[in-house]
Amino acid sequence: MGKRKLGLTTKIFIGMTLGIIAGLIASRLSGGVYEFVVNGLFHVGGTIFKRAIQMLVVPLVFVSIVNGAANMGDVSKLGRVGVKTLGFYLVTTAVAIIIALVIASIVNPGLGLDMSDLVKGDPTINQKTPLSQVLIEMIPKNPIKSLSSGNMLQIIIFALLSGVTLSLLGEKTSGLLKLFRELDHFMMKIVDIVMRLAPYGVFFLIAKTFATTGADAIKPLIKYMLTVIGVLFVHAFITYSTLLKLFANLSPVKFYKKFASVMSIAFSTSSSNATIPVTIEKVEEEMGVNQTIASFTIPLGATINMDGTSIMQGVAVIFIAQVYGMTLTLSGLLTVVLTATLATIGTAGVPGVGLITLAMVLNSVGLPTEGIALILGIDRILDMIRTAVNVSGDAVCTLIVAKSEGEMNEEIFNS
Repeated sequence: MGKRKLGLTTKIFIGMTLGIIAGLIASRLSGGVYEFVVNGLFHVGGTIFKRAIQMLVVPLVFVSIVNGAANMGDVSKLGRVGVKTLGFYLVTTAVAIIIALVIASIVNPGLGLDMSDLVKGDPTINQKTPLSQVLIEMIPKNPIKSLSSGNMLQIIIFALLSGVTLSLLGEKTSGLLKLFRELDHFMMKIVDIVMRLAPYGVFFLIAKTFATTGADAIKPLIKYMLTVIGVLFVHAFITYSTLLKLFANLSPVKFYKKFASVMSIAFSTSSSNATIPVTIEKVEEEMGVNQTIASFTIPLGATINMDGTSIMQGVAVIFIAQVYGMTLTLSGLLTVVLTATLATIGTAGVPGVGLITLAMVLNSVGLPTEGIALILGIDRILDMIRTAVNVSGDAVCTLIVAKSEGEMNEEIFNS
C-alpha cells in the first residue's frame, strides 16, 4: 500500500503550526542571529509568497470578470428572471458585507495585537476622499493605466463593460470570447501553482509575525475566526431564512433539511463550481423548481454570488485595520462594500481564490496586504464553511425567482 499524500489544507495547518513554533523560538534570539533568521530568512520567504499572490490579483480579476459578464448572454433572453437573479445576488452580497463590517466593528477582533510599527504611513486611499469623488473615479480615463497601477474599482468597471460588450456582439467576437475562456483556465492554473506554495509561505509569514509579536497573536486570531463563523451563521440562517419566508412563503426548516447534503458537499470541496450539478438536481427533483430557471440561476450564482467570501473579506478588513492601528472612515467602509460586491462578479468558485480578491479589497482602502499572512493559516476551514453559505444563497435565490415566476411545484417542496 502506498503512502497517502497530504492534502493542501493539512500542509497549510502543518506550515502554520511549525511557523508559530519557529516564530516563538526566534523571538528569544538576539543580535545578528535574530536579524538573519527573522529579518532575513523569514522576511524573504514570506515576502516572495506575498508578492506571488499580489502578482495574480489584477490579471485574475480582469479575466474572470470579463468572462462572468460575457457569459450572461442569457440575461437578455430571460428578461425578468435575469434582472431578479442579478438583483438578488448583488443585494444579498452587499447586505452580507454590511453585516460583517457591523459585527466585526462591535467585536473588535484585531484589538490586543499591535503591529502598527511594522507599517510606515497611513492608509492613502479614501481616508479623506468624498464619496462623490470615489464614484467619479470609478470610471477609468485610461484603462491601461488602471491595470498597471492596480486601481481595482476602475479595473472592475472596465472588465464589466468589456464582458457585456462581448455578450452583446455574440458570434462576431466568438474568437475573443474563446480567448478569454482559455485565459480563465490559464489563470486558474497559475492560482493552483501559487497555492501549492502556501504551506511554505504561511510558515515564513506566521513565523515572522510570532517572532515579532510573541504569543500575543493567538487570541486575536481565535476572535477573528469565531467572528467570521458567527456572521456566516447569521447570514445563512437569519438573512436567507427571512428572505425565503418573506418573498416565497416557504419553510426555511424544510429547505435546510433537504439542502443539508449539498451543503456538506460544498463544505468538503470548498468549491461552488463543484456543487453546481448536485445543487441543480436538488432544487429540481426535491424542491420542484422548473429546469429552465435552475439551469440559469445556479451556474450564475456559482459565478457571482459569493456572500460567504464577502463576509470573510468584511471581517478581515476590520481585523487587519485594527491590527495595524489604522482607522477606516465611512467613505473607506463604503468603498469596501462597493469593491467587494463588484469583485464577486466573475470570482471563480474554486478554493482559495477569496484570499486573492481580499488583497484587492485591502488595496482599495490602502490597508497592508501583509495582513493576509495572519489569517491565511486558518482560512481553509473558514473557506469550507463560507462555500456552504454561498451555495445556500444560490438555492434560496432560485426558489424565490421560480416562485415569483410560477415555475415551481410547491407540493414537491413540501413533500
